[in-house]
Amino acid sequence: MGRIWRFIAGRALNTFGRAVINTTVLWELYARTHDKLVLAGVGMMQVIPVIALFVHVGAIVDRFDRQRLATIAALGTGTVGVGLGIASWLSAPVWVYLALLLLQGCVVAIHSPATSALLANIAPRGMLPRANRLLSSLSETAQITAPACAGLALLVLEARFVYVAVALTAIASASFYRSLPPSREPRIVATPADWRVGLRFIFRSPLLLSALTLDMFAILFAGVVALLPAIATDLLHVGPFGYGILRASQPVGAVAMAIVGGRLPAWRRPGRVLLIVVALYGLATIGIGLSTSLPLTAVLLFACGALDNISVVIRLTLEQLLVPDAIRGRVAAVHNVFIGMSNELGAAESGLAAHLFGTVLAIVGGGVAAVVVTAVVVVKWPELARMPPLAELKPPDDS
Repeated sequence: MGRIWRFIAGRALNTFGRAVINTTVLWELYARTHDKLVLAGVGMMQVIPVIALFVHVGAIVDRFDRQRLATIAALGTGTVGVGLGIASWLSAPVWVYLALLLLQGCVVAIHSPATSALLANIAPRGMLPRANRLLSSLSETAQITAPACAGLALLVLEARFVYVAVALTAIASASFYRSLPPSREPRIVATPADWRVGLRFIFRSPLLLSALTLDMFAILFAGVVALLPAIATDLLHVGPFGYGILRASQPVGAVAMAIVGGRLPAWRRPGRVLLIVVALYGLATIGIGLSTSLPLTAVLLFACGALDNISVVIRLTLEQLLVPDAIRGRVAAVHNVFIGMSNELGAAESGLAAHLFGTVLAIVGGGVAAVVVTAVVVVKWPELARMPPLAELKPPDDS
């Protein structure tokens, strides 16, 4: 259990550093430009590498030591933080920030599949649901403290000092990864076309494909994190601390659900639960778009975090239990494209929609889209609603 805790601590610290970077970049660039297209650019620059590199990254994760890859990627986040600190100090043009965020996207493209596959190597199958719940709880705790800390820090410090502090979290994260036992095992050598193995596996697994599709399209439209600077400034008329509260509300809900979820029995129909929570997420997003009250918006964001936590635990455990280890890196890389598209690309979509249609209409329309996508998934993949308890799932070779 000790190595699982070290892994979770390293992942949480990496999440903390990335959340500090995103919170600070969004606030600084919006304060400088008041341009919602810049908010879209922040998300777009981080999702492009995830899509462009997943072919090669998946093969790399399946061929090389996943522990070492995670360590290198953690240090990469610290390098980006130092670069942003220098850019802020020099008042560099916006494109310099975007270039550094592009590099951060490259780092995430490696870190996410490497750590996802690594957890399945160090945790016994029976421990995976609990490990994912703990991972989600600690990661969400990092996302609670990171925006709040960044918001408080921005009250008294210039942005460049906040960015440079990320280097410290990166060193600590890398140290935890480095303390894990090497994960190198005999693996299938990837051929140039081998990346298709991961893609084929997902498309041949109705449960995995439907769960990832639900996440990609529903959260793509319903995500509001990138618009929180505009919500705080234009709709709620609050300053940096109010912005920090909004950024922290969703992770607080996720941690609360992680604590409650650990005391609940396993879901008998986890697929049905997944469909319900995504639909409710969409409805809560509609409420956020219509709210003009800071407390109400914070409560709705709290609800979104709780619902998202349920979705994350089910989706991650589903992948780790269904996918054979030999192709886990390539499947995780494809999975990361779905996640990247639903988060960073969702941020780009939100910023563009807000620029074209206004902040309120963009948020409300996104929530409606999430509900519609859920209905489409129910009709297209009825087997998701009938999915058995997660503990009964096995890779095809074990069937």
